[in-house]
Amino acid sequence: MSILALKEVQVSYGSIRALKGISLEVEEGEIVTLLGANGAGKTTTLRTISGLLVPHPGTVVFDGREIQGVAAHEIVGLGIGHVPEGRRIFPRMTVVENLEMGAYQRRGGLGADLDRAFGLFPVLLERRKQLGGTLSGGEQQMLAIGRALMGRPRLLLLDEPSMGLAPLIVTQIFGIIREIRQGGTTVLLVEQNAAQALAVADRGYVLETGEIVMSDSAKVLLHDDRIRAAYLGEGAA
Repeated sequence: MSILALKEVQVSYGSIRALKGISLEVEEGEIVTLLGANGAGKTTTLRTISGLLVPHPGTVVFDGREIQGVAAHEIVGLGIGHVPEGRRIFPRMTVVENLEMGAYQRRGGLGADLDRAFGLFPVLLERRKQLGGTLSGGEQQMLAIGRALMGRPRLLLLDEPSMGLAPLIVTQIFGIIREIRQGGTTVLLVEQNAAQALAVADRGYVLETGEIVMSDSAKVLLHDDRIRAAYLGEGAA
């Protein structure tokens, strides 16, 4: 069953069309990845789903309800969490305060959610009283994901979670993405690290200049010569 469906979505920045009528679906319980070069429209797609941009025309359907035009904070309340590119944590708040901000629409009863975040990211428990701005890049990314999970999303949007991180931390982050899915949260992942993204995903879409040019299972895409040449730095076999 589809938890998310985009239908002929177009988004423009002034006279520039960033999305040119894309359609995609995400089934409940999946990890789906969006691949593409810088400027392909990946971040625009996530921002449109989370209500930061409004398509003209096109529809965004979440759990059977059209949500295009719904305010971003209301979309969070419906069950969509968004971890933006660049993390966007609150640098002058502590780790715990950052996490609590992820549950700002709820009052009280955060203990189990904090325990879940600390279970996924034990280093955050060690740093719980530290200011967010003093964390390493990897720790900030963990904090950003943990903060989004505090809203108990059914669908988690992840925008470039491996950007700028050391390889060991990248491996940790993708392992945690698997755990998040195993915990019942559907994931839509934007990622330039195509090898890692396709290794963790069930299916993928490839965006080029605002259009979907390929879609298939992650396994098929991982072994496609065009994908290997364009995104994995390999020549065609």
